[in-house]
Amino acid sequence: MEFYALDVETANPDFSSICQIGIAYFKNGGVDNEWVTLVNPEAEFHPMYKNVHGIEAVHVKDSPTFREIAETLRNKLSGAIVVTHTAFDRAALRQACGRAQIPEIECRWLDSARVARRAWDEFSKSGYGLKNVCAKIGYEFVHHNALEDAKAAGHVLIAASQKSDLDLEGWFACLARRTHTSKWSKQNVTREGNPEGALFGETIVFTGTLGIPRVEAANIASELGCVVGQSVTRKTTILCVGDQDIALLAGHEKSSKHRKAEDLIEKGQELRIIRQTDFESMVGLDDEK
Repeated sequence: MEFYALDVETANPDFSSICQIGIAYFKNGGVDNEWVTLVNPEAEFHPMYKNVHGIEAVHVKDSPTFREIAETLRNKLSGAIVVTHTAFDRAALRQACGRAQIPEIECRWLDSARVARRAWDEFSKSGYGLKNVCAKIGYEFVHHNALEDAKAAGHVLIAASQKSDLDLEGWFACLARRTHTSKWSKQNVTREGNPEGALFGETIVFTGTLGIPRVEAANIASELGCVVGQSVTRKTTILCVGDQDIALLAGHEKSSKHRKAEDLIEKGQELRIIRQTDFESMVGLDDEK
């Protein structure tokens, strides 16, 4: 079983603002080699994100930009199987390539969070975050360090494969099976999540001016697996903000949902604030434009 595991950290809610990338190459059940670098995102570091990973502008001022390391990434990952824990890191790499105006890196992506949901019943609906799953398999790591998180994702896949007796192709086939179909009322945007979706277990709330109708965004998120809520609560894991509204992140004219999400993040809740563009990248909406 050979594959790469990848994780990124970002400087702010813009997925393209990658400030650290970690990659681990797994072979014969363990890490064969590893690679990590700080990245100058050429973007502002937001305090909430600095508090999560500890990386600040001073740490990356002499580091290469994403464009400068893109060829190294391409040489490593092109045509390979690349494991990430949830879709966020994959979307970030995609967004960074778009921002740098370079072609995307073509590889086969495998989500270790979805693998964990299939391998262990207790993670089938919730609790499949990297920290929880690694506690289950007895793997210790330093969370929110890109290389440490990448290695952790790889070990989750290996443990799940040993438990389920599935190889990489077996996991691709398993995750490709979909049985869920739903029709939703257009009266409101509250939705249940498709249990077969890649983001099942996430709870998303939309705020601000979106480029598509709110109902359409809710339907897409639901099919991807997200519970869609009307307001930000302690169950919310993603707040999707309209692209033009995300610029207010450091300002004072944010929506009440936006302000509450920031408050919950400051209190330690695992909640991501993302742009509509990042949401579209995660679900493949921008492929249809």
